[in-house]
Amino acid sequence: MRNLYLADNILSADVAQEPIRAGFGRGLAAAAARDERVVGACADLTDSTHMGEFAKAFPERFVEIGIAEQNLVTVGSGLASQGKIPFVSSYAAFAPGRCWEQIRTTICLNNQPVKIVGSHAGVSVGPDGATHQMLEDMAIMRVLPNMVVIAPGDSLEAERVTFAMAMDDRPTYVRLAREKTPIISTAGTPFTIGKAYVYRQGADVSLITTGTMTYHAIVAAEQLAKDGIIAEVVHVPTVKPLDTETILESVRKTKCVVTAEEGQMAGGFGSAVAELLSEEFPVPVRRVGMKDRYGESGEPNELLIHFGLDANHIRLAAHDVVTKKHK
Repeated sequence: MRNLYLADNILSADVAQEPIRAGFGRGLAAAAARDERVVGACADLTDSTHMGEFAKAFPERFVEIGIAEQNLVTVGSGLASQGKIPFVSSYAAFAPGRCWEQIRTTICLNNQPVKIVGSHAGVSVGPDGATHQMLEDMAIMRVLPNMVVIAPGDSLEAERVTFAMAMDDRPTYVRLAREKTPIISTAGTPFTIGKAYVYRQGADVSLITTGTMTYHAIVAAEQLAKDGIIAEVVHVPTVKPLDTETILESVRKTKCVVTAEEGQMAGGFGSAVAELLSEEFPVPVRRVGMKDRYGESGEPNELLIHFGLDANHIRLAAHDVVTKKHK
């Protein structure tokens, strides 16, 4: 039932894992090698965000801003105005968290193609706790006019995402996780900004997911198959602009939806899908995500279960929404 886009061993106990941010580092270095206009700046977190590979290879194109995120994005806007393709990186709690107004005014209002890299997003940051577990970023970034919002599903996709961002002339925010996550795609899996991908064909319920939650949705789909429910998994790496055609095609077939995200449900990815469906094709919807609360310190997998962001909670939501569909 699985799509050829997926890695063969995705459901095995020894599935390969790598931090998504590592893929960003490789993608940035590759983009810089292709286009000399690519430049980078960081807020004293070069190694943590994996911008170090780029900084070592192209030191003349890298600026260490220091702990000054408002300056970081404003410098990025200035570089973009001079014809550069700037990537600016920090923890998502700080960029966009600390410098949203500067992003709004200097980047989006002027439509400057700055690429904002928010690493260590979601509860999977783990022991760093609530202050560093950025959960509101998709909501605050997708509301900005001109801003593209992307959440890669694994490190290989993050590599492709970064390269594609460098070739795109729009302001863009990409959300990266800290911990190692399962590699679900292959070197041949496609990525285009604005496109969603059906990772598993199904007819009973659409599991529409983004970022790290796509892996959990695939696991949930396998569990649901044992329950007699054939789920379709739609991976949506680009949260904005949303691929309405692919989403609607899936939902018109299944007639019920579960969304899943590692962030606040209010205003986030699930809200974007619900907004689309309320206008175009109203069906029963259940959203899996953070329910109006902050994170806590703990091990990443423990936190995912604690906050109801694992495969089992997606499975339970699917059972609920399928039942509602038949009432």
